[in-house]
Amino acid sequence: MRREKLYLTDMVQAAAAIARFLRGVERVAFVQDELRQSAVLQKLIVIGEAAGRLPREFCDQHSEIPWADVVGFRNIAVHQYFAVNWEIVWTTATLELPDLREQVARILAEEYLEE
Repeated sequence: MRREKLYLTDMVQAAAAIARFLRGVERVAFVQDELRQSAVLQKLIVIGEAAGRLPREFCDQHSEIPWADVVGFRNIAVHQYFAVNWEIVWTTATLELPDLREQVARILAEEYLEE
């Protein structure tokens, strides 16, 4: 179970970094900021990579999290980089990611408290 804790921690830390990167930033500014876009996308890729390394049994136990969507986003970002829609990245980072971060942090707190 230690391996899962590390992947989950990576996910929470990457989500926290995205929150810092976007604090006080409006959508219009984000879609015009190549550096910020690259930073956010890289952290979303880390999140997807970590999620993809979790064992299927673990994901099945935590089916409230859309693991396949998280990994799928990573795959699109990596393999179809030139087709990335920055509006979707913005929506993912600002509307969907905070919930994912909270869910993963809850798993860490509940299942890995003693470690």
